[in-house]
Amino acid sequence: MTDKMHPDDIRTLFSSAMSAMYRQEVPQYGTLIELVREVNAATLKDNPELHARLDAAGELDRLDIERHGAIRVGTAEELFNIGRIFAVMGMFPVGYYDLSVAGLPVHSTAFRPVEHSALARNPFRVFTSLIRLDLLKDQALAQRAAKILSERSIVTPRALELLDAAEASGDLSAEDAQEFVRETLETFRWHSGATVSADTYAALVGAHRLIADVVSFHGPHINHLTPRTLDIDAVQKGMPSKGMAPKAVIEGPPRRSTGILLRQTSFKALEEPVNFGGTKGTHTARFGEIEQRGAALKPAGRALYDECLSKARARVSVGLHGEHAHEYVAALEEEFAAFPDDLTTLRRENLAFFRYSAKGGAVAPAQSIEALIDAGHLIAVPQTYEDFLPVSAAGIFQSNLGSQEQSTFEQSANRAAFEKALGAEVRDELSLYAITEESSLKDALEILGQTHLKVKIRAVA
Repeated sequence: MTDKMHPDDIRTLFSSAMSAMYRQEVPQYGTLIELVREVNAATLKDNPELHARLDAAGELDRLDIERHGAIRVGTAEELFNIGRIFAVMGMFPVGYYDLSVAGLPVHSTAFRPVEHSALARNPFRVFTSLIRLDLLKDQALAQRAAKILSERSIVTPRALELLDAAEASGDLSAEDAQEFVRETLETFRWHSGATVSADTYAALVGAHRLIADVVSFHGPHINHLTPRTLDIDAVQKGMPSKGMAPKAVIEGPPRRSTGILLRQTSFKALEEPVNFGGTKGTHTARFGEIEQRGAALKPAGRALYDECLSKARARVSVGLHGEHAHEYVAALEEEFAAFPDDLTTLRRENLAFFRYSAKGGAVAPAQSIEALIDAGHLIAVPQTYEDFLPVSAAGIFQSNLGSQEQSTFEQSANRAAFEKALGAEVRDELSLYAITEESSLKDALEILGQTHLKVKIRAVA
């Protein structure tokens, strides 16, 4: 009997290797990880209720290893092969994100685990963007870029062989999995030698810096690797003392007692030396990002979130160099006062997704699910938001691109083209949260002997 490695274990092996590689490439990433660990330890010590909630949700063990990466690919073939690589690791495309709405010529998905057990073991996720050359005004340049991309191969020949073997047999041996991780890591490695001349690079930058970042290099180098913090405000405050310059404002909702969706910040992108065919230059793309994850929201909650955020952004615009940051934060807090800030209200008003569990065995018949919760027999824990926010992602990108002048693309979603390139449909994130909520509630009611209570989840209505 051969020793097969579970996809969850391959994912953990890969994410650990990726983290070690990125720490070598971007030393400030190691400093950032140390800061996040310090903040998380202090937050858990000072907040026993949060500690208990994370423990009950099975999220304490995953906290220290949790990362999300981000890459950008250039062609349909590259996206297809990236999808194959992540499938071996138990990661699947979830959500379609049209970033043209925020002035970025890309559309994206997140490769991540989808089962609760897999997320609990290691929720490693990679936000993967495909550039949209069709959105460029200069189509002659777009054709040049397409030709340059057609001449590169981002996956090593041995990695492709191992992919074929994994797909044929359905798994990999421990030995092959180790080699697979080593080979696929090469796809995401930084190369200081560009594949284009300095003049071509300058032309690509003129079209858009993200286009230049994808087209000018050997492959989709990892451009950030993001740890999860329990107090992003404390990390933001602590970055300058560690030699990191944070962006002016934290993207997403304001600080709340009950976290929702996703808050993100970053330190400024590195200016790295690059050799453009014998000409020395620099390239700015890779940066350090931090995130704080809150509860996943149902459609009603997301609609309220979008309304509050839109009102705040309409009132105040933050400048490229942080102008009006304080006014924006104040406006954000004022507008989000309309969003309930306690778990009970979020659940009762059908604003957020929860996961249920039984405490103990069968009990006397109850009149309602609410009665079981009030009596302490049924435990409701908010589901962590495992996905992304296009506006927040764009805010991080723009602050690190060093320019707001490139936000000129009109909204142009094309999910069908993206899925055709991917070779698969992207999964709907709301449906995944809804399935977890409904199945966990049914299971808990069975354990409690309350199958007479009807389970009606208004999750995606």
